[in-house]
Amino acid sequence: MRSSLYSYIVFAAMLGALAAIFLWVPTEKEMGVVQRIFYFHVPSAISAFLAFFLVFIASIQYLRTREEKWDRLALSAAELGVMFGLIVLISGPLWAKPVWGVYWRWEPRLTTMLITFTIYVAYLMVRDYGAQANQAPRLGAVLGILAFVNVPLVEYSVEMWAADQQLHPQRNIELGPEMRYTKYICYASFFLLLFRLLAQRMELARMENAVARLRQKLSDEV
Repeated sequence: MRSSLYSYIVFAAMLGALAAIFLWVPTEKEMGVVQRIFYFHVPSAISAFLAFFLVFIASIQYLRTREEKWDRLALSAAELGVMFGLIVLISGPLWAKPVWGVYWRWEPRLTTMLITFTIYVAYLMVRDYGAQANQAPRLGAVLGILAFVNVPLVEYSVEMWAADQQLHPQRNIELGPEMRYTKYICYASFFLLLFRLLAQRMELARMENAVARLRQKLSDEV
């Protein structure tokens, strides 16, 4: 019952965000309607960073305690971080083409985001294919900690490199009231979606682990 209620809340929040994006917030004067991609692009980026931070924390906790729940959290958060990161890498070029004239340019934020995305894809590959079953959680935890080092580089890349190398605007851009409130609505909606998907993925991971243990037990008995 509680799970269903949370799902309804997430659904309502996403509908509210879509209504704010397409029905309430005014069209930006210089970029036009394409600027509305902003309300998907930026919340997706922050959701990806939050998921990667959860991977970082859960990986530390797993190495400390060896408790399976922390490994499930790290793996589930990494999968969702990659999903939101993919949304960022797709929506970014779609926004860039009408504004910058190109889909892609190797400027600092784009490049560091792509590198971060690739690192976490590698994390998932290591978890699935790169280690024996009993070693994968520990190896994944180490990689999950090291991978997070790149996340602050993405966030602060617009300040760390010279302005003439940047296409992304500087941080803390002034927005009108409607745009600012719509941004916050989208943040809240995407965060609710992230944690709902995270809870479901962790439950699925718990069941997968239980099935794997049962199969191993049956195999040992045979």
